[in-house]
Amino acid sequence: MRHAIALALILSLAACGGGRRETHQSTTSPTATPSRANFGDVHPQDFGSTAPQDHRIHGIDVSKFQPAVDWQTAQANGVSFAFIKATEGGDQADPLFRQHWQGAARAGVPRGAYHFYYHCRPAIEQARWFIDNVPRTQGALPPVLDMEWTPTSPTCRIRNSPDHIRAEAQIFIRALQSHYGQRPILYTAIDFFEDNQMWKVQGVDFWLRSVAAHPRDLYAGQHWTFWQYSGTGQVPGIAGKVDLNAFAGNARDWQAWLAASQR
Repeated sequence: MRHAIALALILSLAACGGGRRETHQSTTSPTATPSRANFGDVHPQDFGSTAPQDHRIHGIDVSKFQPAVDWQTAQANGVSFAFIKATEGGDQADPLFRQHWQGAARAGVPRGAYHFYYHCRPAIEQARWFIDNVPRTQGALPPVLDMEWTPTSPTCRIRNSPDHIRAEAQIFIRALQSHYGQRPILYTAIDFFEDNQMWKVQGVDFWLRSVAAHPRDLYAGQHWTFWQYSGTGQVPGIAGKVDLNAFAGNARDWQAWLAASQR
């Protein structure tokens, strides 16, 4: 019964077209592929036969923990895309979301927003919160649902059943798909992925965390679009550490994916 109500709310979200709209274009083309990534790493890993550097297209994900970003410098040093934290749960918004969102756009860096999932709140409420805070922006990358275990959370350490977690994920994903008109991205780590059989989730591109091995070595043949390979990256233009990510394909694949996925 709960999921039936949630589906009805999804349809109402789509009908009312809630959330802010932005129709302006970036001042620089958001589809340009910059030079090869000039990144460092505080704690570099040996990935074996296929290293992150074997992938052509790299990017970052940022939040309030990266308060100072020179987006023009980052783009010039190989940042081809950025995922920016927007919301968490049903009532928390990242205080630097707007600053990062606008800065990336001015530098011509394709960017998308992500939501950190809170296991103690219904998915539909969290979807509404994300939609209230993230505008429908021409040229934006698809929205991202970040689902992980939260063992250090001060308020919510619950571990729901795999069936419940996947059902809630699908509710959130369908709400975003309906509102933004894009196929969402699902970010997760190996423990959460295996514990909840997240490969069964439908209608998403996968963004997988794997900081000591290639995803194929951990995720048993799971198709992925983005690979988070470091949480200790160093990028010119960004003070301190930042997460590093790679796109699965080559430069031509990247352009094709952008064309198919951007608004």
